[in-house]
Amino acid sequence: MKKVLVIEDDAHIIDLIEIHLVDLGCDVLKFRNGKTGFEEAKKNDHELIILDVMLPEMDGIQICQRLRALDIYTPILMLTAKAEEFDKVLGLESGADDYLTKPFGIREFIARAKAILRRNERREADPEKKPTLFLNKGNLSMDLEKRKVMIGTERLALTPKEFDLLQLLMENPGKSYNREQLLSLVWGYEFNGYEHTVNSHVNRLRSKIEPNLAEPSFILTTWGVGYRFNDEA
Repeated sequence: MKKVLVIEDDAHIIDLIEIHLVDLGCDVLKFRNGKTGFEEAKKNDHELIILDVMLPEMDGIQICQRLRALDIYTPILMLTAKAEEFDKVLGLESGADDYLTKPFGIREFIARAKAILRRNERREADPEKKPTLFLNKGNLSMDLEKRKVMIGTERLALTPKEFDLLQLLMENPGKSYNREQLLSLVWGYEFNGYEHTVNSHVNRLRSKIEPNLAEPSFILTTWGVGYRFNDEA
């Protein structure tokens, strides 16, 4: 049974979320206090964390940042009542995998949760297959187990989605992906009308890994299609 941790101080939202997660075959553990929820999250034995931003004692941004600082990469779906774009970006930059703005539709919540859980299932589908642990291109390297990206000797601070996007492209050098494909493969669900999400992530990723933004060396644009990772020696 999939273990899901919910840290949310609104009892009505907790009950609503629990009902639908149980229908998905999940075992739900609930906390309404940020500090105690964080202590539970540190155990790192959950397949998904549903995390509210506004919590007593420790807010969701702090929880997310501290978990990632401890190299705990349990997927986090963040809930926020704030609709400003800045707050959404702040949530993703703090290490959240995805976010939903309250009030949200239950269908959308289910789609987001199922997408994250499906990604976990794909990773665990063939446990006997030896995974690729390192990717290298020039002075750019990825340690997939530690989720660490280096340019030379400098470690880069990537958000989870930036990391996943870079991994997908590096694992498939020369293959061009359009924005819809990247939305589906990296974000895990159809995100119709949000192609700018891919553009903004590619732009931020390039700003962190490219020595010259005017002439990218790693992530190239395939005109009329989308993006690809440089496959030239």
